[in-house]
Parts: sequence; C-alpha cells; structure tokens
Amino acid sequence: MTVAAVSASATPPLQLAGVPQVFEHTIDRAEFCLPVPGVELYRAHIVRHAFEPHTHEAFGLGVIESGVERFRYGGGEHLAPTGSLLLMNPDELHTGRAETAHGWRYSMVYIDPAAVARVTGEDGWWFDDAVRHAPDVAPRVSRLLAALWQAQEPLAFDSLLLRLLDEFRHHAQVPRPAPAEAAHRFAPVLDYLRAHLADKLTLPQLAAVAGLSPFHFLRRFQAQYHVTPQQMLMALRLFEAKRLLTEGVAPAQVAAATGLADQAHLTRAFVCRYGVTPARYQKQVRA
Repeated sequence: MTVAAVSASATPPLQLAGVPQVFEHTIDRAEFCLPVPGVELYRAHIVRHAFEPHTHEAFGLGVIESGVERFRYGGGEHLAPTGSLLLMNPDELHTGRAETAHGWRYSMVYIDPAAVARVTGEDGWWFDDAVRHAPDVAPRVSRLLAALWQAQEPLAFDSLLLRLLDEFRHHAQVPRPAPAEAAHRFAPVLDYLRAHLADKLTLPQLAAVAGLSPFHFLRRFQAQYHVTPQQMLMALRLFEAKRLLTEGVAPAQVAAATGLADQAHLTRAFVCRYGVTPARYQKQVRA
C-alpha cells in the first residue's frame, strides 16, 4: 500500500487531484493512499483552505467526522455537518471549505464506477443527494474507512471494501435513472467539445450540434449542467491535460493540445482547479 501525507511540512510522493501538495495554512492536513487500481483513500482536517472547483472520475463516498463542510455541487450549496455521509457521483464539479471556525475532519474513498460494479456485482449506481445526515451509520463508515487504511492483506482489504459499499448501497439508486431528454440532447455536444478541445468554438457551432437556436441552447445547457458551455469546455480541457501529463507529455505540448494559450495559461488554470502546477503534478503521479 502506497501512503503519502500532505501538510505544510511534508512533500508526498503522489498527488490526489484537487488536493494541494502544500497547504498555505499549517493547521490544514491531509493524507491519501492508493492501495489498488481504481480506489483512492483520503482523510483530512481542513480549517482554512478553500478548494477550487474540481472533479474526480470516481464516486466520492465518505463521512464527516467533526465540524461542518460547505461545498457547491450539482448547481447548489450544501452543508455537511458531523455525522453526515458524502455521496458524490463521478465527474461532478464541486468545491469545499470550512463552515465552522475549527474546520472539518473527514474521510473518503474515491472509487471508479467499474470497481463498484466489480465489488458489488451491480452496474449503474447513482446518488440523488450529495449529503445524507446519518449519525447512526456514520461511525460504522468511519471505522471501515480507518480499517481500510490499516489492511495489510488483499483479502482483508477486499472484504472491508465490500462491507463499506454495503453501507452506501442503501442510499444508491440501482440502476441509475434513465437520463432526461435534455441529457440525450446534449450528449453529442459534450462529445463535440471533447473532440475539439484545441479549437476556438462558438455558440452557434454548439447550438447547431444540439439542434437549437444559440441562446435557447445556452439557457438549456446551463439548466442541465449548472455551468456555461465555456466552463464545461475548460473542465474538459483540464481533464485531458491531467491524462496527458500522466502519460509524460511535456506541459507546453499539453497546453497546445488542449487549446490553452501557452504553458503559463495551463499552469494558472491547473493550479486554480487542482492546487498544484502541471509540472509538479506530472512529477508526483509518475514517481
């Protein structure tokens, strides 16, 4: 099991997307480990740091162990007090900051949808609510997450992971509800954005893909995704930037491939969302 600590005085050998390598405030601390492919464990006590919008290509399942977190997710503001379960779907942009003077302490597992299906035997998990107040369940979830950190044998880890997912199964919709008509209409638009990351796109171009007039498209798109098309494009550009950096592509080449003006533009956009520079991120994930 590979374990790394993140604090004002420690430099980890690996980097979890969205988590700064060194916090500005010494009181903020975080740890993560990557025990098996498709599963990341994370625990932190955050008082001052405010996370910029970022995403994980995985379910984010966890528990608030003390304090209160405020975060933006799915177009709304959420409060997660002590004893709450966190239930985040893959690829949902979200933020995070303390709502109380003493911050919040929490533990998470980020698990790929394919890993959820492999462990549970079910495809299509989905969560309607990002926060569920469950003071009776939260202590069990906290203990299971702590046990996963300590598991030394693969058999023990896999058994604990199934028990943990069983706790969240009660809150999941299986199978995932059928996408709304708007999601079907905009799926080709997202594909178009991914295929043209390096292009300077226009509103009429995207509206034509959806078969709508430009500003009707703009209103409908924002209602569906809670971001503008430009914000979605930037998120997709940064997703692709992470992938290319992981493969070892030089940051300057990554900037050109993802439609960013230059390496400085890539650096500013990357730090804003993930808290580290592209070069540092590349060094850590390829260590």
